[in-house]
Amino acid sequence: MVRLPPMALVLILWAAGLGAAAQFGKISVLYDDLRALYGGQGEAALGLVVSVVGMVGLIFGTTAGLLVARIGPKRAIVGAMALGTAVSVVQATLPAYPVMIAARVLEGASHLAIVVVGPVLIAQLASEDRRPLAMTLWSSFFGVTYAALALVAPGIIGWGGAPALFLAHAGWMAGIGGVLWAALPRDPPQGRGRLGNLLRQHVEIYASPWLAAPAMGFCFYTFLYVACLTLLPPQSPLASRAWMATGMPLVSIAVSLTLGVWLLRRMSAVRLVRWGYVWALPGFVALWAFWGQGAGMVAAGLWLSAALGIVQGASFASIPELNTRPEDRARAAGAIAQLGNLGTTTGTPLLAAILASGGPMALASVAVLASLAGVAVVGWQAGRRQTRST
Repeated sequence: MVRLPPMALVLILWAAGLGAAAQFGKISVLYDDLRALYGGQGEAALGLVVSVVGMVGLIFGTTAGLLVARIGPKRAIVGAMALGTAVSVVQATLPAYPVMIAARVLEGASHLAIVVVGPVLIAQLASEDRRPLAMTLWSSFFGVTYAALALVAPGIIGWGGAPALFLAHAGWMAGIGGVLWAALPRDPPQGRGRLGNLLRQHVEIYASPWLAAPAMGFCFYTFLYVACLTLLPPQSPLASRAWMATGMPLVSIAVSLTLGVWLLRRMSAVRLVRWGYVWALPGFVALWAFWGQGAGMVAAGLWLSAALGIVQGASFASIPELNTRPEDRARAAGAIAQLGNLGTTTGTPLLAAILASGGPMALASVAVLASLAGVAVVGWQAGRRQTRST
C-alpha cells in the first residue's frame, strides 16, 4: 500500500468525484453529436441517454448505501472506478442505441457507488478541524466538473471527436482508480454489515432523524439549484446570459468553500442548512422583481446561488456530524444520493411548467415555498433528534 497524507487522499477521492460528475457532463457536452447518432429514436429516447444514470440513483440510492456498508468502501469505490472505465471504453465505440443505454445503466451503478463512498471515506480520513473543508470540497465536485468540461472538452472533441472524450474519461477513471487501489487502507473485515431485509432497512433509514436529515435538506437544494441553472440563463437578456450561466455555479462553489467553511466552524451543519435556505429567500424575491432586467436578474441569480451553495456544503458536512459509525455514514450518503436524484429529476420539469403557465411570479413563489419547506423539514428532523435524545 502506498502511504499518503490524509488530505492527499481526500483530494484523490475528490478527483474520483470529478470523474463521477463527468459521467453526466460528458453526455451533456456531446448532446448534439449524439443526436446525429441516436436522434432517430426520438427526443425522449435521446434524453434517456442523459437521465438514466440519475434514475439508477433515484431507485437504488439507499440500497447502494447498504451494499457499501457490507462490502467495504475501498472495494466499492475501486470496483466502481473500474466499471466506469470499462463503460466509457464501450461508449467510445459509439455503439447501437440499446448497447449505449445498457452501458449508461451500468455507468449509473458506477456513479452511485462513487457518490456514496466518497463522503464516507472523506469524513473518515479528514481530521475534525479539517472535516468541514473536506466535506464542502467534496460537495463542489459537480460544479467544478461542469466548469472544467466547458474549458477542455471542446479541444478534445475537436481533436478526436466524441470517441476521444469518452476515452479521456476512461483514462481519468482508470488512473484515479489505480491510485485509490494502491493508496486506500484495506477494508476492515469487521466493518462489513448485513443487508438483511432491504425494505425494512429503507424504512429504518428514513425513520431515523440522524440518517435522513442530510438527505431531506439536500433534496430541496437539488430541486431548486439544478432547475435555476437550467432555466434562468435562457430567460435573462442576451447580454447577461453568459454571466448567469458561468457566474452562478462559480459563485456557489466559491461561497461554499470560503464563507460556508468559515460558518461550519461556528455553527452546526444542520443549523447552517436551514440558514442557507433562509438566505436564499431574498434572491428568489429579487429574481421576480428584476425579471428580464440584466443587472438585477444577474445579481438575484448570484445571490441565490451563493445561498444554495451554503446548503450544498452543509448538507454533506451534516453526514459525519450526525453519524459517527462508517456504516451509518454510508447509509446516510445513500439517502442523499436517492433524494438528491429525486430533486434533480423533478425540479427542472416542474418549475419549467410553472414558469410557462404562471410566469416569473409563480416560479418565484414556488421557489420560496420549496425553500421554506427545506427549513421546516430540517427543523422538524432536528426536533425529532432532540426528543429522542432526552
